[in-house]
Amino acid sequence: MFSAWFGGFGSGLLAIALSFLTFNYYFVAPSHTLIIDVKELPRVFVFVLTALFAGLLSAAQRSTTESLKRARDELSGTVQELKRTNEALQAENAERIRADDALRNAQADLARVARLTTMGELTASIAHEVNQPLMAVVTNADTCLRWLTKDPPDLHEAREAAERIVGAGHRAGDIIRTIRALARKSTPEMTRFDVNSAISDVLTLTRGELQRHDVTLETDFTAGLEPVLGDRAQMQQVILNLIVNGIEAMTAGAHHPRVLRISSRMAGPGNVLIAVADTGTGLDPTKVAYIFDAFFTTKPEGMGMGLSICRSIIETHGGRLWASPNSPRGSVFQFTVPAAANGILNDGTG
Repeated sequence: MFSAWFGGFGSGLLAIALSFLTFNYYFVAPSHTLIIDVKELPRVFVFVLTALFAGLLSAAQRSTTESLKRARDELSGTVQELKRTNEALQAENAERIRADDALRNAQADLARVARLTTMGELTASIAHEVNQPLMAVVTNADTCLRWLTKDPPDLHEAREAAERIVGAGHRAGDIIRTIRALARKSTPEMTRFDVNSAISDVLTLTRGELQRHDVTLETDFTAGLEPVLGDRAQMQQVILNLIVNGIEAMTAGAHHPRVLRISSRMAGPGNVLIAVADTGTGLDPTKVAYIFDAFFTTKPEGMGMGLSICRSIIETHGGRLWASPNSPRGSVFQFTVPAAANGILNDGTG
């Protein structure tokens, strides 16, 4: 047994052979000789089987122990390798998270630059829109003073003039608030808001541009529309970009009636659909597949980022943006966003 345990199966067989010879020589009749009496054969046979069984069992046990030891060492090595792999994956995941954060910040900065660029193109129109309520304030203030200086003062007319001053001040404040919201630098702020109201604020900024280019505005807003969940300023950026693109498309085309139509409605369960249609030059069938690609533009001074950023914003909000021909001419840009009750954003918010 000890020979098989320490020396293996070969040593065990040698020890069995030597044990058989020793047992036969000293303990089997006739003794002191290797001749075996027939009567002793069963005894010798039992001895050989017992020794063989014990030796084989000991050798097998040693082999199993060594196998278990090797398996344990291999398992320990595998565990160490898995541990190193896990640490590498954690480091890679942390690096990916940092890269994703940097990408989101870069996208937010790029979107803000695009907003400021678009608003820069509308400077004259925005100044005109701000100037209107300010001039109304001055005019109504003069009127109010005249009614108060009458003898006797006409308080009713003065009160109405003062109320018009308050209304004009609120209009100017709303315009400034919209401009600040579009120009501010901040991370996306996901809130519930009325998309019709957001569109109306953008139209306030672009009303002068529509008048300057002789564009007729038509709106078809569904009343009682479900609120959407998202960043109001980013959503207004998409609408502003589509409106400006529509105006430019109609200005560059032939002298057809220039009509910009903006509508909102529910599109199936839990989705809000916004459409901006123009009567401009329309979509080039050979280029329509590329209009949302980054750096693709049909404008001589364009950067090719406006529509690409718009699609990225809408997709981040869990929606879809696409373009199609308008009838009888022009194009329609439409996008859907989930209503607040069903909004699930791609970045994990909401």
